[in-house]
Amino acid sequence: MDRISSLPNELLCHILSFLTTKEAALTSILSKRWRYLIAFVPYLYIDDSVFLHPEEDKRDRPEIIQSFMDFVDRILALQGDSPIKKCSLKCLSEVDSVRVDGWISNVLARGVSDLDLLIILDMDGDDNYRLSPKSFESSTLVKLKIDCGIEIDWLAGSIFLPMLKTLVIDSARVYKFEILLHALPALEELALIDVIWNDQGVNVSSASLKTLTIKDSDCLGILSFDTPSLVYFKYTTFVATDYPVVNMKNLCDAQINFLLTEEQLQRAREPDDDGHWFDQDIALGYSNVWKLFHGIQNVQYLDLFPNTLEVLALCCESMPVFKNLKSLAIKSNMNRGWQAMPVLLKNCPHLETLVIDGLFHHVTDKCGDACDCISREEKGHSLTSCPVKKLEIQGFRGTMKEMTMIKHFLDHFPCLKEMEIYVEENDPTELRFPEVSKVIKQMMEEFNKLSSCNVQLLVSDYLCKKWTAKGRIL
Repeated sequence: MDRISSLPNELLCHILSFLTTKEAALTSILSKRWRYLIAFVPYLYIDDSVFLHPEEDKRDRPEIIQSFMDFVDRILALQGDSPIKKCSLKCLSEVDSVRVDGWISNVLARGVSDLDLLIILDMDGDDNYRLSPKSFESSTLVKLKIDCGIEIDWLAGSIFLPMLKTLVIDSARVYKFEILLHALPALEELALIDVIWNDQGVNVSSASLKTLTIKDSDCLGILSFDTPSLVYFKYTTFVATDYPVVNMKNLCDAQINFLLTEEQLQRAREPDDDGHWFDQDIALGYSNVWKLFHGIQNVQYLDLFPNTLEVLALCCESMPVFKNLKSLAIKSNMNRGWQAMPVLLKNCPHLETLVIDGLFHHVTDKCGDACDCISREEKGHSLTSCPVKKLEIQGFRGTMKEMTMIKHFLDHFPCLKEMEIYVEENDPTELRFPEVSKVIKQMMEEFNKLSSCNVQLLVSDYLCKKWTAKGRIL
């Protein structure tokens, strides 16, 4: 019995909305009942890679590209002026840009709220698709994603997007970005990924913005943030030359990961005496990094990556006090230094949780006393002033060097109440059954004198069973 065909049209259209538009259109041949249901599906997923023949050379044939454009025209004509909620348009072939403009205008006129565009008209990358000004005139658009192959010229026409809350720009060319932000009064989420900036300086200014992600974008000369309502900030890109304005007074969660090549790292550590412009540019950018961290000093949860720690070591004297910081996560790398760790921990007066992913780092004579790599008369001085109560070690491999480091933490963190050590299943580790029992026994012998700290060793099930005991290793 055909139970699906007995369902109401609204439910059938909802089911079809999970398919690509080509797949949904193919259901029209099932019966008369299905013939015109595509006209009422509120979601359009138009992808020429799905429609065009995947065989070599066939997708570039003019007659096949023409058939794809005719197909889209027929679908839009069949739907007429019926409401539409979401449209995803992906074109990776040399379709007519005028036809693309018409398709976008069609869905905007029908009240689309979610628009996802990926348009590459020239695979050689010499000619980008210039988005029509009409794409920025909509009273219903709530989410807009502009993907690669698109050039945005904000001055091409008026901007009217009063309801837009989410904007994602991925691998697109941007010009005069600040003009757009001023025209988005309801914007709450912004993602800038692999953006190609035509401006030397960028000012991310928005009173309503709550979430900001910057990833793998071009290196900028000047980068400012006037975002007083921001609560989440993820920064994974190069260090800018300057951060003149960083207004993030309500920031709660931040992840800072500076992109740094090995050549840049070497030049930063040992600049040439001839004053090469590259060295000067790096030094200028790193000397202003403290401005970025002063702007986020109210953060409560902070994740720092190896390159970030390396850069922070160059401006420790200007490091702010993170008076609201409750949780600090540090990711380590054996090729990156920990020189910033002592000052960083001293400047977190209310830190409760410290997460360290990997205990290996580049050891230098400036390594600091946060670790036990170099003998000093006053070891762990920066740890004794840190109020951290919970310490979490991830990526534990079971080496004696790690054991020594953990003991160093236990000896010098005065407020430590709980420690969790994770051995990840996919990480390279020296722990293999039955060796794991030997390591656990050694750790228990080292730590059995501790009565106030509940030390836990969390190991994948395939390695060993769990031991549970107060004051011992779990």
